[in-house]
Amino acid sequence: MKTGSNPDLAIIHLRRDLFPIWCQVQGIVSRVAVVEFDKDVPGSLRQAIELIGGIDDLNSTERSVVVKPGVFDHRSKNHPTVDVVRAIVDSFNKAPRIFVAESDNYRGTGSERLQIWREVFTERVVPFNLSEDANTRQSKIADEKIGLSQTLFKPNVFVSTHVLRRFRDGTILKNLLGLIPDIQKMRFHEKLVATLLDAYEAIGGIDLAVLDGTHAYLGPSSDKGVQANVLLVGRDAVAVEAVGTTLAGLDPREVPVIQEAMNRGLGEGDVRKIEVLGSSIEDLKRRISRPPKV
Repeated sequence: MKTGSNPDLAIIHLRRDLFPIWCQVQGIVSRVAVVEFDKDVPGSLRQAIELIGGIDDLNSTERSVVVKPGVFDHRSKNHPTVDVVRAIVDSFNKAPRIFVAESDNYRGTGSERLQIWREVFTERVVPFNLSEDANTRQSKIADEKIGLSQTLFKPNVFVSTHVLRRFRDGTILKNLLGLIPDIQKMRFHEKLVATLLDAYEAIGGIDLAVLDGTHAYLGPSSDKGVQANVLLVGRDAVAVEAVGTTLAGLDPREVPVIQEAMNRGLGEGDVRKIEVLGSSIEDLKRRISRPPKV
């Protein structure tokens, strides 16, 4: 599906959270591309994007892009690689400005963690600390009024990228906790599902979800990964979360954020109803499911 060719999507540009509902009305199945790679990460991401129907409507001279990589601690290894973030940036070659965004947390500042991807930064591609932005919009997140950076909202494109990991709180969707500018985010863990999905709806959803499976983190150590070399890409972030959860060895039906996202109509979390394109999930599961080497 070349989404950019449909005039109805002019409305969807303004409310990204309506995209899954629009797909349901149109009878369009959520697509997730699963593409293995060796060294050619940019080529593999291009292939994945083509498989899901392209991003012509997102890659525009009139829309800036926010790329939110998932990273808790810049001293750890379980974050999207430089190669994957660079490939995402290169996919938006028409965008006038690309913000690689993160916020402060109790382990350090967003600016410190963003230095992981400093090789990617140019005059057009810039690091952006969400905690330092004074231009905010008040949004209701888990019964609190939170000032979210105006950069996160329409008409900007929002991309969430995280690593492939076995984690019951999610990955692509869990990444949205980093939109909250407060350093003390721990208070939201008691109401995590509501926090993540309220943030999702507040900014209008995720335009593109990219799971970086350079390594699959399947064990208790956040730094012990299995070499997997696979990308999972989709326009329906809930579907990408569900397929990634399955690949990591968990049942999406047992992941609360996926189930509540489905209840809210934000995406498809039933893998049986998702069109998985590219590599076989079952073959990949067998390849990467062995425990990480210590």
